Amino acid sequence: MSNVANLMAVPRAEPLPDFQEGDTVRVHVRVVEGARERLQVFEGVVIGTHRRKTPEGTFSVRRIASHSIGVERTFMYQSPRVDKVEVTRRGRVRRAKLYYLRALTGKAARIKERRLPTVNSN
Repeated sequence: MSNVANLMAVPRAEPLPDFQEGDTVRVHVRVVEGARERLQVFEGVVIGTHRRKTPEGTFSVRRIASHSIGVERTFMYQSPRVDKVEVTRRGRVRRAKLYYLRALTGKAARIKERRLPTVNSN
């Protein structure tokens, strides 16, 4: 157990980007298959975070797999298995936990995109 504590105490070489609930992210995860190790991309919507920016903090990502089956994975912020996180789309939501998305399918499960305010150059 002390090995896990030592791994989690080491800060990340490059910090993860700022993202929040409702954002669509691509999480690059290291997957071990036998003696080989490869990167696997898991893309979906962040439905919740827990203890953000702390070593034991986690975030949950939900995606829709084939045949409209929802798949959720929870990742640790400081995990050595998480290679990098890319934010592909910013979502505009009004809640901290988006568990209601579990009951929605199709167009009803869409989240509006958060637009940055434009600056007038006049």
